[in-house]
Amino acid sequence: MTNMKASTRALSLIEAFEGLNFDAYPDPGSGAQPWTIGYGHTRGVRHGDRATPRQIVGYLQMDIANAEHNVNRYVSVDITQNQFDALIDFVFNLGAGNFSTSTLLKKLNAGDIEGAASEFPRWVHSGGKVMSGLVSRRHAEQSLFMRPQNSPSPAINWTDVAIDITRKEHG
Repeated sequence: MTNMKASTRALSLIEAFEGLNFDAYPDPGSGAQPWTIGYGHTRGVRHGDRATPRQIVGYLQMDIANAEHNVNRYVSVDITQNQFDALIDFVFNLGAGNFSTSTLLKKLNAGDIEGAASEFPRWVHSGGKVMSGLVSRRHAEQSLFMRPQNSPSPAINWTDVAIDITRKEHG
């Protein structure tokens, strides 16, 4: 497999489902740790933290790069950009550990694309409860995963992302 990069389709999923928060907030599933900031960033975040647009862009770049590394590391078959982008959002949300041991990955690496796609809806629980936001997110990932690759997916333009976040901070 080649060293793929996330496109704007992955970024759109992340932005839509994570939401943008300049102030740290507790995990929605448990109401406790981990504390989260920006678009779902958790590493080193503490209660009371506030992020600048520049920090949020940095966190997002780091977290997407981490997801890219792990999808590229664990997927051993050729996949489309849409499939890669769906997996980026999945790993961004659930972590590499969950992905690396998942039946979704096992089926994908066995060449069972439809079987892999059927696994997305199984990942909708947080704190022992079905979360409607996770149901919607898994459906969006599954839909993107199964969508034919009809057009090229644009690369992420980090300058545009930074401008957009700055605009959102100021209103």
